[in-house]
Amino acid sequence: MAAMAAVDEHAASEVLRGLARHLNCLNEDNKSTRMKALELIKRETVDKGLSSSVLQEVFSALLKPLLKCLSDPMERCRETAITMITEFIRCVPKPEESLPYLMPCLAQRLGEKEILEPAEELRLSAVEMLTLTLEVCGKHLAPYLNEIINILKRTIVDPFPDVKRESCKCTVNFAKCLPEHFHMQAESLVQPLMQTISHQHSRVRVSVIEATGAVIQHGTGKNVDDVLSHLAQRLFDDSPQVRKAVTAVVGDWLLHMRDRYSYFHKLIPLLLSSINDEIPETRLLAADLWKRVGAQWEKENEDDIKDKMDFLLTPPPFYPPGVERPGLGCRELVVRNLGRLVPAITHDVTDWLVPTRVRTSQLLSVLLLHAEDHGTQHLQPLLTTLYRACTDSEREVVSNCLEAAKLLGTFVPPVVFLKLLLDHVKTPSSTSHPWAPLMVLAAVLGGCSKPLLKPHLEQIANTLAQPDVCQEYQQVMYLEQLLACVDVLLRQCESDSGSVSLQLLQVLVSVQSLSTEPHLSEKALQSVQFLCKVQGLDSVTELYRQHMGQLLDWLSASVNTWCSYSPQRLQLHIIVIQAGPVIGEFVSQLMPLLHSCLQPDRDTEMRMSIFTMLAKLLLDATNTLDSQGHFREESENFLCDVLLPNLVWHAGRTPAAVRTSALSCLLALLHGGAVTPAQLLCLEVKLSPLVLSALDEDSQMSRLFACRSLSTILQLIGTSLHPEALNKIYPELLKRLDDSSEEVRGVALQALRLWLCSLTKEYNPELCAPHLQLLFQQLLLHLDDPNSSVQDQVLEILKKGSSVHPALLKREAEAVRDKHRSPLYCDRLLQHISSLPTEPTAECPE
Repeated sequence: MAAMAAVDEHAASEVLRGLARHLNCLNEDNKSTRMKALELIKRETVDKGLSSSVLQEVFSALLKPLLKCLSDPMERCRETAITMITEFIRCVPKPEESLPYLMPCLAQRLGEKEILEPAEELRLSAVEMLTLTLEVCGKHLAPYLNEIINILKRTIVDPFPDVKRESCKCTVNFAKCLPEHFHMQAESLVQPLMQTISHQHSRVRVSVIEATGAVIQHGTGKNVDDVLSHLAQRLFDDSPQVRKAVTAVVGDWLLHMRDRYSYFHKLIPLLLSSINDEIPETRLLAADLWKRVGAQWEKENEDDIKDKMDFLLTPPPFYPPGVERPGLGCRELVVRNLGRLVPAITHDVTDWLVPTRVRTSQLLSVLLLHAEDHGTQHLQPLLTTLYRACTDSEREVVSNCLEAAKLLGTFVPPVVFLKLLLDHVKTPSSTSHPWAPLMVLAAVLGGCSKPLLKPHLEQIANTLAQPDVCQEYQQVMYLEQLLACVDVLLRQCESDSGSVSLQLLQVLVSVQSLSTEPHLSEKALQSVQFLCKVQGLDSVTELYRQHMGQLLDWLSASVNTWCSYSPQRLQLHIIVIQAGPVIGEFVSQLMPLLHSCLQPDRDTEMRMSIFTMLAKLLLDATNTLDSQGHFREESENFLCDVLLPNLVWHAGRTPAAVRTSALSCLLALLHGGAVTPAQLLCLEVKLSPLVLSALDEDSQMSRLFACRSLSTILQLIGTSLHPEALNKIYPELLKRLDDSSEEVRGVALQALRLWLCSLTKEYNPELCAPHLQLLFQQLLLHLDDPNSSVQDQVLEILKKGSSVHPALLKREAEAVRDKHRSPLYCDRLLQHISSLPTEPTAECPE
């Protein structure tokens, strides 16, 4: 060995003797000379393949001149010097001998406030040399802790991305090589790392995260809070590799950090957030790390959870299908930290950044899956959080939170969650989003099992059917959620929902009555049909037959308070329209309700709405109100007590509109056959004056309805009317021949024709000649009407009337013939009269 050492020493001396001149040239002013000298030194040393022991001797002699070259003005000289020193450190057996000179020099070049090395590539080479030094020297670097820390503090924030990455790599190596010393200065690296963690290059961000992991892992543990918010932000990074790096670092902390128990509540959310990452690789990594964390905690706390290990291994009943139950350790970790996690979730779920809200909502589901029935003790803040999240504009946030609510329904006993939820439904805290509790209720009920939900069906249905719940709001969103609650009850309980069929039908009727959206009304009707189906009923009418009495009682209870804004009037409309012929079976209950809400002193708009509804029903009376013949028994009272009072004239446009709607209802009653001629004849004395007065209404529609009503009355009981009653009708009809509306004129002419047809033997033409004379005179005037259609109709009416008193009509026609612009129609009339017997008859031929 001594001989070999002597040989190596001799060889080293020979090499150094050959380099003497080149070393002297390193001090020359000429940069080319210095560069050439360095190249020759490199060729004769590191490039020549000398033995490591020879290189050691040579390196010891060359170190100071080479370190001096690191300050050379020429970049190539500095580059060659760094390359040579790096190769020497890599090859010599005792590189630590160079540290007393190397480290101060590097600290001077890289660790000052202003970095002296201007070339970024050379700074990278210098940091790479430092990394190599750490690898080969290890614990020998302990005395140089301050120098290394100073260098890293500067190079981590270096403008050159590759220098940043290499510095982070160096930091990781430093922490692992000297953990017992590193922790004393680790804190000073946190700030530069956090300055760089949001660098635009994803590879830099990954390196910084890994370095942060090492700094915290091997540091004092006091700086966890300083880095957590930055790491949390990186979970939303666009780069999958960055998110994966955060996952790996947090998982490593949870497994190995000395003070990890103090930070479980802060680290667990970060790791569990990655379980829902969009990249499968990251999700698998997070799931694997979480299982390991849970298993390790379970092992470390085996004595504390020994009892639970015996009976908590079996999944609870009605566990979500297709979901793997987390291990006991994972569940216990979440349960023990849930009190600290829930407030954080509540805060972040309303963050201004959408990605934060999405991740937080995903995390909430994961936490509740772990917490299972332990979520009960945090139910109030959890529900408040869900209410806020359900109002989010981002659909994904809402969807995730509804999944979380479903888990609450799975694990929390119904008696507990209903006590809070139903109170919130009845008195929502938010006036702008009153539907939030309903949305959460629907989701919670969707997660609850049928056997557990069944005993509480009536309580839920009664709450939903309360006027403050189902009749208070018209917002589409509110009605949709109300409908969702009914649907989930029907799906969850099916045939058992028959016990609350009435309440559910009341809610569905209310939704239809308040909805302004056709699609919502259609969905509500589908729910009504589903309610029939689960009870085994054949049709919707059968469902209404089952509950009609109760529904009418429900409406009658509040009828005295109805107005135009009351939902009850719309509910009545929905019920009687959808019930079809069934409503005819309950006329005795319906009539008092109609009598109450159609009195003249009640709200005008409400009366108009109900009259319009009744008009539709009465037009098809045999299939609606009079399906059983019961309405006919009530029709006389209906006319006297309801319709006629609303036909009485009062000043103003609004009363006129009411009269129009009442006239439409009267016309429908007459056309629909729900009133008999005998009943009509009894009421004619009261009815006719009101209808005749309506002929002078300002509203064209009112005049038209009045004319048509008179026509129908004449058809039904015209031949039974007393001549005096008939003589009161025709003058009013004659006035309508000058109406501004052609349609009214046409209907008035038809009514006059029917009037003539109503004349029987009891009508004495001679005694009533003045009336007939007035009628003929007015009709003859209109025989010269500009409208040929009116002329034709008038001619036909006069022909019909010519048989009543031919002589009188002939006299009147001859008297006006020459006054007409065109005597053609008069000639045709006179020709027709001449073919008739001259004696007057009391009857007009059909």
